[in-house]
Amino acid sequence: DYQKPAIRLSALMGVPSIYVWSHDSIGLGEDGPTHQPVEQLATLRAIPGLDVVRPADANEVGIAWKTILENHENPAGIVLTRQNIPTYARGEGAAEGDTFASTAGVAKGGYVLAEASKDGETADAQVILIATGSEVQLAVQARENLQAEGIATRVVSMPCVEWFKKQDEAYRESVLPGYVKARVSVEAGLALGWSEFVGDAGRSISLEHYGASADYKRLFNEFGITAEAVTAAAKDSLAGLSA
Repeated sequence: DYQKPAIRLSALMGVPSIYVWSHDSIGLGEDGPTHQPVEQLATLRAIPGLDVVRPADANEVGIAWKTILENHENPAGIVLTRQNIPTYARGEGAAEGDTFASTAGVAKGGYVLAEASKDGETADAQVILIATGSEVQLAVQARENLQAEGIATRVVSMPCVEWFKKQDEAYRESVLPGYVKARVSVEAGLALGWSEFVGDAGRSISLEHYGASADYKRLFNEFGITAEAVTAAAKDSLAGLSA
C-alpha cells in the first residue's frame, strides 16, 4: 500500500518499471493477517496499464521474466511465493506421457497446462480449472481426483490476466472454450474479477476475509483452499448445469 502511488504513476506514464513481490498469499501464515495480501491482487489488477504476473512454478518464472523484460511499454509486477511448490517437467525434461504442456503459452497470459483426458486419451473437457501461482498445484491435484471419477478436466494456468486479454478471440476461445460452462477459479485471494472467466455457472475458490496466524497448511485447510475443495466446486458447477 505504501508503494501504490509509485506503481500507479508508472502505469499512468507508461514507464516499464519492474516490481518484484514475494509475499503472494496467506501461505505466509505465521506473519499474521496484516502481512497477507488478501485484496492486493485484485487491487493491483484494477490499475490500468499494469501487468500483474503470478507464475505457477520455476519454469513459468523464467518465461514470465523474459516476457516482462521484452516489454518497454508499461510496468509489470511479478508475484512470487515463499512456499515450496512443485516444478512441472516440460519439454525435454518431461517423462514419456507427461501431461504438462510446454511453457510457450506463459507469454500469452493463460494456457492449457494439463489437457482433459478419459481412459488415457485426450477428451473434450467437461470442466475447466483456472488457477494462478502457488494454487495451480491444487488445480492439478483436483484434476487427478476428478478424472479418477471419469470427469474430463482441463487445467488452465493464468499467470497474467492482462496478457491473456490481449490475445485474439480465437486463442482465448481455444483455452477457455465457450461450450464448457462448468469452471472453477482457484486463487488464495478475493474472487473479485474471476467471474469474467468462470461465468454464471462457475465457482471460485477464494478468500473473502483476512486470514489468521498459523501454519500455512492449517490455514489452507481451515479456509477451504485445498484440492478437495476445488474438486467439490467443480462437481457443484457441473451439477448446477444439469439442475
